[in-house]
Amino acid sequence: MKSGDFFTAPVESLAAGGSGVLHHNGKTFFMDYTVPGDTVTGRIIGDSGSWGRAELVDLHEASPGRTEPVCGLFGKCGGCSLQHMEYGFQLEGKQSVVRDAFARIGGFPELPAVDIVPSSPLGYRNRMQFHRVPAPKPKFPPVGLKEKSGTGVVPLADCPIADSGIRNALQNRDLIPPPDKDRFTVYSREGILLREGGTARGSVSLAGKTITMDAGIFFQSNGEVLEKLVRDLVALAQRADPDLPAADVYAGVGTFSVFLRDRFGKIDLIEGNPAALAIARENLRGTDFGFYALRDDHWAKQQTAKKKNPPYGFMVLDPPREGLAPPLSLWLSNEGPALAAYVSCNPVTMARDARTLAAGGYRLTELRLYDFYPQTAHIECLGVFERTPGGAR
Repeated sequence: MKSGDFFTAPVESLAAGGSGVLHHNGKTFFMDYTVPGDTVTGRIIGDSGSWGRAELVDLHEASPGRTEPVCGLFGKCGGCSLQHMEYGFQLEGKQSVVRDAFARIGGFPELPAVDIVPSSPLGYRNRMQFHRVPAPKPKFPPVGLKEKSGTGVVPLADCPIADSGIRNALQNRDLIPPPDKDRFTVYSREGILLREGGTARGSVSLAGKTITMDAGIFFQSNGEVLEKLVRDLVALAQRADPDLPAADVYAGVGTFSVFLRDRFGKIDLIEGNPAALAIARENLRGTDFGFYALRDDHWAKQQTAKKKNPPYGFMVLDPPREGLAPPLSLWLSNEGPALAAYVSCNPVTMARDARTLAAGGYRLTELRLYDFYPQTAHIECLGVFERTPGGAR
């Protein structure tokens, strides 16, 4: 078959990027806006040899998981990719993506149960990045999100996944791009509205703690689910030796350490962004903390050279999509703590790193999917790694 050809097939599963997975004539195809259980006709629009892409032409039989999108811009705006799918189906699909990544890339023939921590499916998003609308017309909003295909900006007068504070600002056209920026970030929760180019710095309440943050510096975008995650991390930390120091790697503004400080007398924070680490210092005054403004690979090489003693008893790792730097994976395999919590926004790189940690003497004992981003294909997971008795050190 070649580009332009048509075929009809059932949609079998959800792929990591949110496309439906189909098979025809022994080849795998990926098709947007389909749901597992659909039967569709597609037109081939790309072929890489071993797999291809197709576009939806006709829906012959709808999956019970199919639903009407709540936003009229769905399919044009690039913010959401799964609004055509019932929320329960979204969660099941993401769960399957995680299992597949750990089996195929991580080499795990068996996994602990992949528990799901759900979110409110709409109105959940506290942090969003908006783009300036080039030469806006009087009837068009001045900001928007990148379009699904292409480089244009879709003007937004509302967004159903956004927190109410952001929605109100959009509806009232109160979000104006700063003069020197074509894109800017906004954070809203419980009546607080922070924005780059305006009042960017502020304090937010999270699970009973007050945390200073800046709209321009990374902070998790779903406060509801973040509270569930930090409570789970605090419960997990109770299993670690409090007499040993802990480490918060990729610490950001110190969110996790704010909650872990009650358990550990000493915590080291490692963060490559000096501006984020400066805010972490504000959030963690008055306790014994070490602050390392270093990239993960540089810190790991430093640790390898000095052979830290005593070792860490507990560690939280929350890397970007690229996952752990190889020097850090190697250091963990040789010198890592008895208990480590790996928070990931990419199950593919997490599965790769889990394979390395398993080879270094760790067992993956728990795996949870936190749905920080409903209506999108983004997946966040927590993996709990415990060193096996006699494992490498």
